[in-house]
Amino acid sequence: MPKTLDVDVVVVGAGPTGLMLANCLVKLGVSSVLLDGKSGPTRESRALVHHARTMEIYDQLGMADRVLAEAEVASELVPGFEARRFGSIDLQRLAGGVTPYPHLYVLEQSRTERLLVDQLERLGGRVLWSHPVREINLHADGRVECTTGGADIEVVRARYCVGADGSSSSVRELTGIPFEGKTNDHTFYVADAQHVEGLPAKSINLRFGVRDFLLAFPMGDEADHRLLGVVRGSADAVTESSTKETLRRVFHVTYASSRWFSTYRVHHRVAARFREGPVFLAGDAAHVHSPVGAQGMNTGLQDAHNLACKLGDVLAGTAGHAYLDRYGAERRPVARRLVSTTDAMFGVITSDRRIPRLLRGSVVRILAPIAASFVPRLVRSSRIFEYLSQTRIHYWMSDAARRASRGRRGKVVGRRLPWNGDNYESLRTMTWQVHAYGRLDRRRVKRVARQLGLPVQFFPRVASRRIRSGSCYLVRPDGFVAAESRVNRAAEEFAAHRRMISHG
Repeated sequence: MPKTLDVDVVVVGAGPTGLMLANCLVKLGVSSVLLDGKSGPTRESRALVHHARTMEIYDQLGMADRVLAEAEVASELVPGFEARRFGSIDLQRLAGGVTPYPHLYVLEQSRTERLLVDQLERLGGRVLWSHPVREINLHADGRVECTTGGADIEVVRARYCVGADGSSSSVRELTGIPFEGKTNDHTFYVADAQHVEGLPAKSINLRFGVRDFLLAFPMGDEADHRLLGVVRGSADAVTESSTKETLRRVFHVTYASSRWFSTYRVHHRVAARFREGPVFLAGDAAHVHSPVGAQGMNTGLQDAHNLACKLGDVLAGTAGHAYLDRYGAERRPVARRLVSTTDAMFGVITSDRRIPRLLRGSVVRILAPIAASFVPRLVRSSRIFEYLSQTRIHYWMSDAARRASRGRRGKVVGRRLPWNGDNYESLRTMTWQVHAYGRLDRRRVKRVARQLGLPVQFFPRVASRRIRSGSCYLVRPDGFVAAESRVNRAAEEFAAHRRMISHG
C-alpha cells in the first residue's frame, strides 16, 4: 500500500513563496505539508532584496529581528549616468514615517530560505525534501490527491493544493492553467562580484548609459555587490570577460572575481487565473517579470501571506468557501500591474529606438541630478517609497464595494493598516481584530468587540496622518483594513462585512 498523508493544505515548492505559505499556515493552526523535489534549500544567491512590506510580514511571523541581523541594510539610492554620480537619495527620508522598515534589506535567497526553514521547524512544521509531485488528481468530493516521487510519502490527499513551484510550475502545467505573456528579446547578465571598485558601498546604485544599464546591490562585505545589466547582442556570445570590459569602459566599475555569473532571458507572464477549483498558484508559478525594481520575491511572499490567511479563515469556518476567490481578485491585479510596469521600464532601458535612447542619454543626464536633489523634498515623496516598497497596495474588499465607490480607492480601507508607531505588535497574532484610535468611550468599543467576538486594541495617540482620530477599524489577519467606522456604527458595519465573507 502507498504511504498516504491526509492534510488540509499541500504546498508544492519550498522556495521563499512556499516556505512563507507553510510558515503562515502553521502559525494559523492549519494542517499542511510542504513538498519539494530538491534535496534541500537552494545554495544560490538568486533573489536579494526585501522591501518594507515583506519585513512587516516577517514581523508578524516573529522573525524580523533575525532577518535584520543577517541582512545588509541599504539606506540610500545613488543614481548616475555612466561614470558620473548624481548625489544620493536617503530612503528613510523618502519613506516619510510610513513603516518601521524604511530601508532596503539585502539578503540572498539561499540565506532567506534557511531562515524560513528554521522558523517553520520552530513552529512545528517541516519540509518533505526529495518529494517531487508527479501527478495531481481532483476527486468528485472536491479533494486533491498529489502523487509524489518521494520515499517517505507517496500520496498526499488535501482539501487544497498550492503550486509555489516556480516559473516552470508542474502544478500549473498539470492543472492546465495558461501562462500568458512574452519573452523579451534582450537578455540580462547577473554577477555576484567581489572586491568591486567604482561604486559607493552599502548603497543601491542605479546607473544609466545610452546603450547600457547597471543596477548594483550591496551584498554584505564592504566591496561585494550584485551587478545586473543588459546584454547587447547574442547572449551566447557574451562572456564574463566581455561584461567586465563593458562595466569598466562605460561605468568605470571593476571587480576582481565573482561567486556567480550568468545570463538569462527575461519573461513577462501572468497565469490566466490563480485558482482552478481547489488548486491555487503563488509566486513565480503565477507571475514572472524582469528584475527591475527587485519586486519578484517580495510579490510571491505577499501572495503566500494573503492566501494563507484566507485558507485559515475558510478552514476555521469564519469565511465561506467562495471567500477564496478573493485571493485571485486581490493578488492577480497586483501581478498584472507589476508585470506591465516592469515590462515598460525594461523596454525603455533596453530599446535601441531613437526616443528611448534619447531618454537614456540627454534627458536622464539632465533631469536625474535634479530629481535626486528635489524628489525627497516633495510633500508626497513618500508615495514613491510606498510604490517601491509595496506598502501602497490596495485591494477591493468586494466587487460591490468597487462598484459603489466607482473605482475610487480609499485611503485606509483595502490597504495595509497605516503604521501608527505602536500598532503593529498586535498584528503578530494574525487574527481578525478591532482597532480604536483617539479618545473613545472604551466601554462602547469593548461592547462592539464582544458582539463581534473579536479582540480590541486601543491607541489613544494618533501619529499616522491617514488614521482618523475617533474611528474604529476592522483589521484582517494579514494586516489589511477591511472596514472603517465611527463607534456608533461599528457593530453594524463590521458585522455586515463578517457576514459577507462568511456567506462567500
